Amino acid sequence: MTTKSLRALKGERPIVALTAYDFPTAVHADEAGVDLLLVGDSVGTTVLGHPNTIPVTVEDMRHHAAAVLRALPEALVVVDLPFGEASFGRDRVLEVCRDFLRLGAGAVKLEGGREQEELRGFLVEAGIPVIGHIGLLPQQVAVEGGYHRRGSRPGEEDALLADAASVERSGCFACIGELIDAGVAGRIREHLGIPFIGIGCGPDCDGQILVCHDILGMGPDDPPGFAKVYAELGTQVRRAFEAYRDEVRSGRFPS
Repeated sequence: MTTKSLRALKGERPIVALTAYDFPTAVHADEAGVDLLLVGDSVGTTVLGHPNTIPVTVEDMRHHAAAVLRALPEALVVVDLPFGEASFGRDRVLEVCRDFLRLGAGAVKLEGGREQEELRGFLVEAGIPVIGHIGLLPQQVAVEGGYHRRGSRPGEEDALLADAASVERSGCFACIGELIDAGVAGRIREHLGIPFIGIGCGPDCDGQILVCHDILGMGPDDPPGFAKVYAELGTQVRRAFEAYRDEVRSGRFPS
């Protein structure tokens, strides 16, 4: 999967996307036929034990992206630009993005709407494929006042449509929308010539992306309401550990 072939899926079939942070997850997701694997900064809460994505560093992203890419997936691998990096000078941002592509990633993801249009355009002109991210912005949640659905308050629909148009105008090959009112998400999809991939945005998108730990029941907390749990792996893992504990304590060592 390339940025070009993924973009061509708009209007053909829904795009299947998942997060991945390590080698085995990437192997299984790719074998399942997932189109896009996002090495998201959600690695901070799902794997590294942080309370939010803010502490995640470029080195963290590089480390986990390298692990995913060792799976040699057919899926398009996209790497998040972590918190605060977009505020640095262009040369630094470009070098970080180049480093991700040198690892083998196919694109980077950059949060923000109209306020990031110039930076996105600069990166695209420099040869960096970029996927945009609008709606709920986890890296800005402290400023925006928490995790609430976007699009239902006065003025939010127009702002979201303007943000989506900005993402496309800056040369991005796709746009992710997070926690946006379903009706508004459908209208964004209709206005865009690039795929609009939703997370918690309802069915009227060009595809969906979810956090792998949420759908596997592996998260430290209950998954968000929009994330269907397909397997209770957390419970199964704990039961396996308990069975192992009981056998060892009783002197029945595996041999």
